[in-house]
Amino acid sequence: MPQIIEILLRHLGTGQPVRYWCEDESRLGLKTMTCRIITLKGVKPQGQVSWQRKSFYLYGLVEPVTGESFYWEFSRLDAQCFQKFLDVFSTTYSNELNLIQMDNGSFHKSLSLKWPDNIIPIFQPPHSPELNPIERLWEYIKAQLSWEQCTSLDELRQKLKQVLESISPDAIASLCGWDYITSALLSATS
Repeated sequence: MPQIIEILLRHLGTGQPVRYWCEDESRLGLKTMTCRIITLKGVKPQGQVSWQRKSFYLYGLVEPVTGESFYWEFSRLDAQCFQKFLDVFSTTYSNELNLIQMDNGSFHKSLSLKWPDNIIPIFQPPHSPELNPIERLWEYIKAQLSWEQCTSLDELRQKLKQVLESISPDAIASLCGWDYITSALLSATS
């Protein structure tokens, strides 16, 4: 807590913008993501399913108010990858103080993490993914990729890239800009 207060005192009153982000990670792989299919009554749905277990993790941040997003791919879900993600994000958004809401993953709280000066973590209550708006973005992305048959991770990356490029900031804000978050942020800035 003293470190957070020290960072706030250093940044507040400097005219530096303060931004609120929501962070999470999602695993994407070659195992086919299935979903419901509408069929005629009495007709069983059919679809080809791949059972390959190769995968990667997409680390992501969204700003619920503007819909701006930031993604980075890693092969693992651990403190070392998370540190690299924080460092790249911190450098990309170096002119702002970034408040980041995240879950209580053990690697988020690793003692080996060195939090950049322009990032303040906000941990949501344990076992409450429904409080993190980026979860809705992951659902949307996976729905776009459902029933896709990818034979390699590179092919999956290409399809994921197409999906990410097709989602506008307005669409992300619509998915992630929950009323209680946007109204709290607007009242805090007025």
